[in-house]
Amino acid sequence: MNFSFELNNRTRYSYEAYRLKIDDLLGAGKTTGENHSEAMLGYTNMNVTRMNRLDKRAKLGESLQQILTDAPVQKWLVLTEAWCGDAAQNLPWIVKMAEKNENISLELILRDENLDIMDAYLTKGGRSIPKLIAIGENNEVLFDWGPRPEAVQSLYTDLKAAGKEYGEISKELHTWYAKDKGKAIQEEFSSLLSA
Repeated sequence: MNFSFELNNRTRYSYEAYRLKIDDLLGAGKTTGENHSEAMLGYTNMNVTRMNRLDKRAKLGESLQQILTDAPVQKWLVLTEAWCGDAAQNLPWIVKMAEKNENISLELILRDENLDIMDAYLTKGGRSIPKLIAIGENNEVLFDWGPRPEAVQSLYTDLKAAGKEYGEISKELHTWYAKDKGKAIQEEFSSLLSA
């Protein structure tokens, strides 16, 4: 399948530019998207803390590093938003992976400004993020990934089916991420890049 969307007219960010945009928005009492409620600002502030921590501590395993070194030319396009906890937990790992190979370029776009792309890559009918689309040299989609590792996606699905409140679900997911320490995302990308 080819990636059929034109990107030239869209705002795309490097990870550094994305982080600066979040800082600028927070300084103005805002976040990405249209909802600038106290809750969304709180999520965004927490996510800045999460990304800062993971930017410093995330370390890729040696086997994944080798797989990344051998990866062919590709662009990783990631749909994200500043208020999304799963994006904050996964983006730093994705950035570290892309940095291991100059053949992998990474661009971030905001979900709510790119719903046409988002709607082509739904998760069980939902606009769940982050969503990474790997695009090859000939504009072919190599794979897509997201919004979270499969194990935590299963946990999310089970908690939601059990009727848990958002706050409780969020707490359990972030506890899972803390215990996993990036193992699951690295295993999944090892498989995707080796396929």
